[in-house]
Amino acid sequence: MNAPQTDRGTSGRSAASPFGRALFDKPSARALRRVGVVDVGSNSVRMVVFDGAARSPAYFFNEKIMCGLGAGMLETGRLNPDGRARALSALHRFAKLAEAMDTGPLTCVATAAVRDAADGADFRADVKALTGLDLWVIDGREEARLSAQGVLLGWPGAYGLVCDIGGSSMELAEIDGGTVGRCVTSQLGPLKLRDLKGGKKARRAYIRDAVAGMISELGEQRNRLFLVGGSWRAIARIDMERRGYPLHVLHEYRMRASSVRDTLRHIHDAQDLNALRQRAGVSTARMALVPQAAEVLREIVRSFKPHDIAISSYGIREGMLYEQMPQQLRDRDPLIEACRFTETKDARVPGFGKVLYHFIMPIFKSARPERVRLVKAACLLHDVNWRAHPDYRADICFDTATRANLAGLNHAERVFLGLALLHRYTNSRGEKRIDQVSQLIDTPMRRDAEILGKAMRFGAMLWLQKDAEPGKLHFYPKKRVLEFALAPAAAALFGEVAQARFASLAASLEAEPVVRRP
Repeated sequence: MNAPQTDRGTSGRSAASPFGRALFDKPSARALRRVGVVDVGSNSVRMVVFDGAARSPAYFFNEKIMCGLGAGMLETGRLNPDGRARALSALHRFAKLAEAMDTGPLTCVATAAVRDAADGADFRADVKALTGLDLWVIDGREEARLSAQGVLLGWPGAYGLVCDIGGSSMELAEIDGGTVGRCVTSQLGPLKLRDLKGGKKARRAYIRDAVAGMISELGEQRNRLFLVGGSWRAIARIDMERRGYPLHVLHEYRMRASSVRDTLRHIHDAQDLNALRQRAGVSTARMALVPQAAEVLREIVRSFKPHDIAISSYGIREGMLYEQMPQQLRDRDPLIEACRFTETKDARVPGFGKVLYHFIMPIFKSARPERVRLVKAACLLHDVNWRAHPDYRADICFDTATRANLAGLNHAERVFLGLALLHRYTNSRGEKRIDQVSQLIDTPMRRDAEILGKAMRFGAMLWLQKDAEPGKLHFYPKKRVLEFALAPAAAALFGEVAQARFASLAASLEAEPVVRRP
């Protein structure tokens, strides 16, 4: 693999100008609205319908049924009869829902259980007869490729190794520079491991040999490890519970190898797995597979020695959507595209985010590109929660950034964006829960978020027509001076409240406020 790259940006063109022509209204993007995909896995059957900004779509519908199609297959070679009946019922429901939602034809794929089962072809025929759906069986390497593309949907410049665990298999895929490299597959699914004869000793030997075989194909992989799949997410939930982590967002949750080892030991030593499951918010069906998945993860981390580990909520279903995207759309920054779409849909004056961004950027002229990107996102989102009650608007803004389904954000960036939007409406962080989450970033970053929020709060007071110029800000860090040259058209808007907000912004910058009137 090449040297690590940033997992923040996209192409230079889209990163430099987020205010060019939007792509979500082009025909190629509109074609991706209300796209429905179905994943028939060894443990669960799920349908997702995507909608919204095509590059960073929202989950219009998302439902999972734990069927356990692959349970017992190691002994029988056939699909679990009860799981088969449940899967057929789920697919019948999904077909009816898709018709009502006007998704067009569902894209349906089946993975390890159906491809390995002796009665897999019969199951597909039953699905077709009952629902009219064509169920496409993909091999393990294609499953790995699609899961890796799902990671790229969220992080266009991601690098490292994607590890996707299902019920009956586990796949690895390289990603680097926005492309998927070598892909390998294995039989390391927890459903299969649970049925393996010989107990823990035999299971560990089987896992060790399988991982060694994957290493022989892939070679050394010491970059980031992306974990995809419900069993990994369950382990991450337990890691959050063990650490008392205050932001319960799994996507882009980061762990070090040492933290993973501590959590796997925590699971192994737990006196009451059911109590642990309840504290962490893990379902009973999922928790039943966690001990086997934990053994696999221990060997993966020991063997590949990743420099850090990230949970990806995006996987094969998102990869199926990514497959349908034109390259021009793939190259866009998912965060900025989602924020632009939200502004167009929800802001009082769509387009004012561009004016606000250019107005406040002199304060951030020395900021690094990853920080400028967050300034862009904040300006686009600064007014989308205007319908909320004033007493709760700041909190809702914070929650929008920290809890919403926004791609291309790590947790620190979520918190920064949330604090900036909170300070767009208030000088105080308010609730204890917000203060706890805020501790995930350091004091200088919290200070910068407050400055950004106050800058947006001041700039929003100078609300003219969408493309009107409110004036010019100039910040002189060495002189500790913040200067505002007021535009003639905005003179009447610079009243007492605006003056107080300008003074507050200057105070946060530890600068003297200077106003130059026309």
